[in-house]
Amino acid sequence: MLRSRLVLWIAFLVVHLVAGWLALAAPGAILGDVTTVYRPWALDAVHGYVVGIDTPWVYPIAAIVPVMLPLVLGPAHYVGAWLTLVLIADAAGFAVLIAGRRPGRVWAAWWWLLFMLLLGPVGVSRLDSLSVPMAIVGLLWLAGRPAVAAVLLTVATWIKVWPAALIAAIVVASRRRWRFVALGLVTSGVIALVAVVFGAGANVLSFVTAQADRGMQLEAPASGIWLWQALLGRPGSMVYYQASLNTFEVTGDGVEAGIRLMTPLLAFAAAALVLLGVRAVRARVPLATLLPDLALALVAALIVFNKVGSPQYMLWLVPPVVLGLAWRGRGYLVPAVLVAVAAGLTQVFYPVLYNALLGLDPVLVVVLSVRNLVVVAVFVWAVSALWRSVGYVRRARLE
Repeated sequence: MLRSRLVLWIAFLVVHLVAGWLALAAPGAILGDVTTVYRPWALDAVHGYVVGIDTPWVYPIAAIVPVMLPLVLGPAHYVGAWLTLVLIADAAGFAVLIAGRRPGRVWAAWWWLLFMLLLGPVGVSRLDSLSVPMAIVGLLWLAGRPAVAAVLLTVATWIKVWPAALIAAIVVASRRRWRFVALGLVTSGVIALVAVVFGAGANVLSFVTAQADRGMQLEAPASGIWLWQALLGRPGSMVYYQASLNTFEVTGDGVEAGIRLMTPLLAFAAAALVLLGVRAVRARVPLATLLPDLALALVAALIVFNKVGSPQYMLWLVPPVVLGLAWRGRGYLVPAVLVAVAAGLTQVFYPVLYNALLGLDPVLVVVLSVRNLVVVAVFVWAVSALWRSVGYVRRARLE
């Protein structure tokens, strides 16, 4: 019964209706990005002022397309159109995932639905919600339709930067890496050329440096140092609102050093993971073993070593876990459980109780800290799996 397509699609619709209802009913600003950020950007674009073209933008230029699409139904219906757009995008990814009803993919589909329920409304109310199904399809089609996979993952990266981690994993792990790179460069060139033709100029790459001056966001794992200092009442440590970025950050003793360290730490972690991936390739670790682990490690590193830590970042972990479950089944049970737990803990403090977290409620500070430790555990598991895979292959040859 669990493999029935009818049951799967009914569950899919129920989950999205629940997530959409929670997004609409939740107190606070769960749809704030949609109503006060995306919609104004879309309306400005209609009137000739396009972010990313006429001004620098925090997102890659292709993100303007999904931002503007909901205007098809008019400004008054923008929110409903946005939720419908996410539903359609997820449905496309879900259809590809359950095609053929192979056991691994079916369990991956059920896990994805469970994850969405646990994460809650933030899973359908951000641009990340649209890049995730594109990334899932790109990974699943890597073997059978590599050209389409390359284009999809490149376009997803030009909507939100994080799928670049998946591309890096593929370039390291796949034998078709040079074809993938070539198609990615061509796709990127076309997107950039279109933007330049419309007058973007240097703004086409403004997203690379637009967030360089950001502080330590409240939810980022490394921010726990100053969050706990604020909770314990250390002078100078506090949570404050960063109006220019519409986010909450932490400050305290040593925070400037922390801000400066995060980008080099992320770069070092990414380089080390790539070297681990190359080591596994040289040992001839199978693609089905290497790619999910390397992709998960790189994506987790983007969260663990990031000074930004928005709740929707949990969505980034979905494609590597879905790929691991689809390809390796029970072998990916541990990270699947950890990521699901991280999603559930995220909904505990966001969105309904977020104001209490901002007020340094001790229970919610603990919940956030545990959530971040779970994400660190995902990273450690993936790195450990990368390292151990080489030993497994070598022992198998000796036997």
